[in-house]
Amino acid sequence: MSDIESAKKPDKLAAINDVRDAGESIGLMEPLVLSQRSRYRPSLTDLALMLASRSAGLRRSLPEGIVTALAGLVRSMNCYYSNLIEGHDTHPVDIERALQHDYSTDPKKRALQHEAEAHIAVQKWIDDGGLHQGRAVSVEGILEIHRRFCELLPPDLLIVEHPSTKEQLRVVPGELRRHDVVVGSHVPVSAGALPRFLARFEEVYGKLGSSETVLAAAAAHHRLAWIHPFLDGNGRVIRLMSYATLLDTLETGGVWSIARGLARSVDAYKSHLAACDMARRNDRAGRGHLSEEALAEFTRYFLETCVDQVRFMEELVQPERLRVRIGLWVAEEIALGTLHEKSAMLLDAILYRGEMPRGHVPAALGVSERTANRVVAGLIDRGVLTSQTPKAPLRITFPAKLASYWMPGLFPEQPG
Repeated sequence: MSDIESAKKPDKLAAINDVRDAGESIGLMEPLVLSQRSRYRPSLTDLALMLASRSAGLRRSLPEGIVTALAGLVRSMNCYYSNLIEGHDTHPVDIERALQHDYSTDPKKRALQHEAEAHIAVQKWIDDGGLHQGRAVSVEGILEIHRRFCELLPPDLLIVEHPSTKEQLRVVPGELRRHDVVVGSHVPVSAGALPRFLARFEEVYGKLGSSETVLAAAAAHHRLAWIHPFLDGNGRVIRLMSYATLLDTLETGGVWSIARGLARSVDAYKSHLAACDMARRNDRAGRGHLSEEALAEFTRYFLETCVDQVRFMEELVQPERLRVRIGLWVAEEIALGTLHEKSAMLLDAILYRGEMPRGHVPAALGVSERTANRVVAGLIDRGVLTSQTPKAPLRITFPAKLASYWMPGLFPEQPG
């Protein structure tokens, strides 16, 4: 569904024009961070510190080769769950096929595969450092996320219909909306006020230290949604911004993402966002125009969801359990005759070390070079080993098609 939604009452669009003509004050989106004297701050700070510690522990526990492989699978997972929140169900197996230029013959599914490709490309750019050093919350960075995502979409996915006028509006990649909109019961700021509100957004969130950035990640997530800078694509841009912020601040290595947790509790996620749209009810709700109490509740939900996803990934990649699951799959393949009997030994060694030079394979397996090449070729053909060049070290990969064996619970099994 488009970010543009119909107004519940005819006078809503008129109300927008009235506010626009009056000139909105940037104070309308305060508070942007929890105040130092907020009664919610101590417990939420503890939660942010717990997240930082757990995330760092997970990252340190993994060899670099495993981090790289896992980050690739997490990109597909993140794409799947972020799109699912938007009502687009493109399974990671279909996403993986699209990345190999294997597209569905169904036009709708093919369009969603292209959409997924765009998401993956932007997240890969982020993982490679595209938004490091706080660029994720800069106006420039936010516009670039939108531009990079939208410029890869099929033309049909860049057209939205205005619910009142039925006018066909084209989404321009990286361009702020030029129309006033109503989203559910929320009236975002007028198009003309967007530059001022975004400048304030960057001014506040771009100057925070590391611990404060983690604590304020939920606030930035909501406030950008509240501003609603684009005609369409806001949800994905906001979640990618949050992903980039946490990647940069916590140095996650891209091995976990909040998107899975948000999608699995999507009603709570949307309810919290709606609550944060509301003006404060009384002095206990804070000092700004918007409710600090609702913002604190969303912050708790956001941070707890992050911690839960780190915990989930910790259990999933626990070395001994992962080794057993991979070993069972390899044993089945050997029994079917699709892999050499030495395949389990090689995968186990690479899983432990993170990577292995090709020249070391014969000695590691105690076989001839010819046999070693057969073992390696079989695993590459099955999509579980890779190397950047024919002479580069071998690294393990985590194909989406094997996730139900190797990474159960990461995402639902593909129907049929």
